[in-house]
Amino acid sequence: MKAVVFYSHGDVDVLKYEDVPVPTLGPHDVLVKVRAAGCNYNDINARRGMPGLKIIFPHISGSDLAGEISEIGSEVTSVQRGDRVVLHPGVSCRICEHCTSGQEYFCRSFMIYGFQTGPLQGSHAEYAKVPDVNLIPMPSRLSFEEAASVPLVFLTAWHMLVTRAGLKAGEDVLVLGAGSGVGSAAVQIAKMFGARVIATAGNDKKLQKTKELGADELINHNSQDIVAEVKRLTNKRGVDVVFEHVGKATWDKSILSLAYGGRIVTCGATTGHDAMTDLRHVFWKQLTILGSHQGSKAETVKVLSHVQAGRLRPVVDRVMPLREAAHAQQLMERREQFGKIVLTP
Repeated sequence: MKAVVFYSHGDVDVLKYEDVPVPTLGPHDVLVKVRAAGCNYNDINARRGMPGLKIIFPHISGSDLAGEISEIGSEVTSVQRGDRVVLHPGVSCRICEHCTSGQEYFCRSFMIYGFQTGPLQGSHAEYAKVPDVNLIPMPSRLSFEEAASVPLVFLTAWHMLVTRAGLKAGEDVLVLGAGSGVGSAAVQIAKMFGARVIATAGNDKKLQKTKELGADELINHNSQDIVAEVKRLTNKRGVDVVFEHVGKATWDKSILSLAYGGRIVTCGATTGHDAMTDLRHVFWKQLTILGSHQGSKAETVKVLSHVQAGRLRPVVDRVMPLREAAHAQQLMERREQFGKIVLTP
């Protein structure tokens, strides 16, 4: 089968579109014929390498997929050949106290599929080997390309806003980087819960698309001061929740944008992890800093039910051939996409 593989960390030139063996199934594995695979920033992090994170080589990235079941392992009974499925991207042991209490993201064995799994186990390929428990029926109203753009970013945003931040109707939410996959998901989720959404993006075209998703107020973070605009829009009060995934470049602005008793929830640090925090603002304003990482399969199922009902919708920037995965990563690095880039084998 064809796949996008890399054997060492580096720039996009380490990505090779080549033939690799079709995966061999274990008794509880399923072979999925990949019809569409989403791109995420963790594809870039895996390719570049991250301190303290071991990437298994040879590596196939891809944490999102939509496709059809081609083969099933000897003990698989939950799905059948031909079923259309999407992937829940969190892989865990399924038997520890965290997994059995619905908090699989605390499992000591937890991994993000296509990011920490391997060797040769990701969705940027013609076929993908997946544990049977990670498969969910694909929403019937979606195309394969739309379905492949949902799970990772919507699960991440849902866990951040709903599970961790406990978002309430009527609250003000600042969504940073609203043009990204996770940002565009956050705008929709916050609006669905009745929040007022203040969204930032880097240009007017992205801001207009963000408004079409439901954002109430817009900030161009390249030409406007985020903190000043937040204070103006909230009558100097600040926001109740900051949805943060940018990292070092925006962290201080996020802290200063919060109201007294506000919460900041963060899932990533694409501009750097070594952000500085003025603790005086944290204790004086009694702020809450919340970390967030992935979510549970139950949350993925919940998200997909809202997608099926039309309350949340996939945001596909463009669809590209699998062989152009390197170009897709370059577009993400330059922040040229709005929503998700999807690859098709």
